[in-house]
Amino acid sequence: MGVGERQRAACAMRGQAWSPGRPSVARREDRVRFWRSIAAGVSSTDAAAVAGVSPAVGSRWFRDGGGMPPISLVSLSGRYLSFAEREEIAILHAQRVGVREIARCLGRSASTVSREVRRNASTRSHVRVYRARTAQWHAERRACRPKVAKLVTNEALREYVQERLAGAIARPDGEPAPGPDVRWVGRRHGRRRDRRWAKAWSPEQIANRLRIDFPDDESMRISHEAIYQALYVQGRGALRRELVACLRTGRALRVPRARTQGRGKKFVTPEIMISERPVEAEDRAVPGHWEGDLILGLDSSAIGTLVERSTRFTMLLHLPRMEGHGDGPRAKNGPALAGHGAEAVRDAIAESIGTLPEQLRRSLTWDQGLEMAYHVAFAVETGVPVYFCDPHSPWQRGSSENTNGLLRQYFPKGSDLSLFDADHLAEVARQLNGRPRQTLGWMKPCEVLVGIVASTD
Repeated sequence: MGVGERQRAACAMRGQAWSPGRPSVARREDRVRFWRSIAAGVSSTDAAAVAGVSPAVGSRWFRDGGGMPPISLVSLSGRYLSFAEREEIAILHAQRVGVREIARCLGRSASTVSREVRRNASTRSHVRVYRARTAQWHAERRACRPKVAKLVTNEALREYVQERLAGAIARPDGEPAPGPDVRWVGRRHGRRRDRRWAKAWSPEQIANRLRIDFPDDESMRISHEAIYQALYVQGRGALRRELVACLRTGRALRVPRARTQGRGKKFVTPEIMISERPVEAEDRAVPGHWEGDLILGLDSSAIGTLVERSTRFTMLLHLPRMEGHGDGPRAKNGPALAGHGAEAVRDAIAESIGTLPEQLRRSLTWDQGLEMAYHVAFAVETGVPVYFCDPHSPWQRGSSENTNGLLRQYFPKGSDLSLFDADHLAEVARQLNGRPRQTLGWMKPCEVLVGIVASTD
């Protein structure tokens, strides 16, 4: 039940007439401009400036809407009176101009003007006065005819959705397994924190499974978008807002698609994308093409990995924390004291690559992480060009991703990677390079690499 519905019900219980309150300062046009800016990827603060409202109002609109526009962004047709026409009516009406004369000035029918003055007049001062802003507010309020959500009227459907979205986990014997006690604070879960245990079916899984579980019951149908709106939009009255914690992302608000599309790194230009990488690197026939990545651990600790594409030979980069880490906030625009900033990663890769013969230094492929912001200086220093994968495309570094999975045997997720020194990392790399690999015909990466180096001498 929405805020207005709760207020209306409370007034009805007390036997009082419900008052819609005072007119809102912002009009529908302002909200449309706000949500169009949000759809374009603008922040709530900047979108509020475009709409002409305060940043606090813009943030409240975004939060109450769950990140989704609660109104249609389609422009209204000329069938309805605009705010400019209502201002003209208010001016002429205050000058005691007749209804028919006002209608002729606006090009509207007299009945339209008469109905407008009668229905949308302001009565808060116990005197009927026509004001344009109040009339516009009344018209927008009457135009809102919210359809009752299907999850509100269909209790069986609501129970089905809620059970599969947030149902309790049980052991094979039926005993409940409640998991950690997680308090809902209205925000997305943080990193490395406990999350609520639930069945956690996605809305799309729930919507499609309904057709299988209830093939003959058409009332048990709902779209996954309707489930998302019931979770994100306040006032829909169907599902509890805290159930968003059961979604895979755990987001408390929906993120506009344009924001995620505009997150490309400024240091990545078209000429250094993976599509421009030499063809010889794609078929793995020529050695010397490397893939790199970071393995992250507890408290922002990290280890760098370098994997040669043709031999799967692996080198691990020691990235120790810098002096001053944990002693308070770091200097503005200073280096990342956690040890895996752009400068530290550049130096670590250059040191490791520099130990290789020239025929094994042809290219390096990395994802679009900020740790490679100094790739130009690295390429100049080592002569190894750097290429970047497309956003959200880890399969373009298949060798690196597979190696990271193998390394998790030695460095499980949640481990403090700062505890391992360079000698320890060298030993792990030696063990990994000494394991037979099916893709190499059960040869070891170190044996294949040694054979390549010997054949080129």
